[in-house]
Amino acid sequence: MPLYEKIKNQEEVLSLVGLGYVGLPIAVEFAKRGVNVIGFDLNGSKIDTYKAGIDPTKEVGNDVIRSTAVEFTSDENDLRRAKFHIVAVPTPVNDDHTPDLSPVEGASRILGRNLTKGSVVVFESTVYPGVTEDLCVPILERESGLKCGVDFKIGYSPERINPGDKVHRLSTITKIVSGMDQETLDTIAKVYEIVVDAGVHRAESIKVAEAAKVIENSQRDINIAFMNELSIIFNKMGIDTKSVLEAAGTKWNFLKFYPGLVGGHCIGVDPYYLTYKAEELGYHSQIILSGRRINDDMGRFVAENIVKNLIAANKAVKGARVAILGFTFKENCPDTRNTRIIDIVKELKEYGIDPMITDPVADSDEAKRLYGVEFVDMGAIRDIDALVLAVAHTEFREMDMARMDGFFGGETKVLLDLKGLLDRKEYEKAGYLYWRL
Repeated sequence: MPLYEKIKNQEEVLSLVGLGYVGLPIAVEFAKRGVNVIGFDLNGSKIDTYKAGIDPTKEVGNDVIRSTAVEFTSDENDLRRAKFHIVAVPTPVNDDHTPDLSPVEGASRILGRNLTKGSVVVFESTVYPGVTEDLCVPILERESGLKCGVDFKIGYSPERINPGDKVHRLSTITKIVSGMDQETLDTIAKVYEIVVDAGVHRAESIKVAEAAKVIENSQRDINIAFMNELSIIFNKMGIDTKSVLEAAGTKWNFLKFYPGLVGGHCIGVDPYYLTYKAEELGYHSQIILSGRRINDDMGRFVAENIVKNLIAANKAVKGARVAILGFTFKENCPDTRNTRIIDIVKELKEYGIDPMITDPVADSDEAKRLYGVEFVDMGAIRDIDALVLAVAHTEFREMDMARMDGFFGGETKVLLDLKGLLDRKEYEKAGYLYWRL
């Protein structure tokens, strides 16, 4: 009986290696569809949290975690009971923007030590073309003593989960799948079709699938960089960027991107994987890296405008009371990894400003561990000189002007609305010194 049929009939087990924002929803969805699932993560405390019925990622929710049939474990030996393995570990970049492949290498070593004959291994981590076959396969073979193509097969299916998005989910997004040969491709496609209602796209090779993933976020990065450059230009001209985009957006084929800070572990990271491989091959990226430079510099641009607006309001810059609402890399998501709000914080400190930061959604322990940032309660924000509305959390979106007024003292209110959430004219009419990207 084919492996797909055995998985479908609960005669074989599927494993998820890496249970973060990507791996956890996949594991839960397969279990929901009747598949026997082992969810493995090296982080024992994370496994204990899941076993306690708590979802710190907020991707599936505590109720779902409590009722899921996923077998959570941090014991790598449990992986030996599975025949279909999905690797969903992060692929960050180093400080010099070169790919940090240590998580995917580590996962390959662990999986290799516990790989059995007849297994299929599918990588979901974002990588540059060639990593799966040229880096991961040799590790799997070395650790397992098995031969790829003979004793086990491999494939690649890039993750497309959008953290915090309750509309575009695993089951509703077309899944790209690839395999080392036709038989493997068929097996992988059929297994993913168990959970992906939107269907799958069969890429013609593993490298094509890897390339497709890495350009998806590179394209968004470049488009946002263009918007950010426009914002810089229009601010110099004294023109409201949002108003310009609203006018231009009336044309049917205008692409509706907006300026902003580009963080997270996808859009702000993936382009560097592609340009790194291009450099290895002797080609220096021009458009992609130019976009990255613009986006990486936006935190400094925002901080400079905070200072300029403080000066315009006749407020002292050094020691100014500045509050920042939001610290995560995107709205309604607790993830603070690679948040670019930290760039604003660092730049403000160069001016002698130690901003107060509040974020009711963010993982506070993670923020303290990664950045040394400690949040304040929103109720403690009073008598401030400037307010930065940085992240579009629902709680912040629902604030009215009376709530905003409560943050300030009696002097000129400086408000920087980075997401363009508020009515500019309404706030300016009320006496606010209002600025947005």
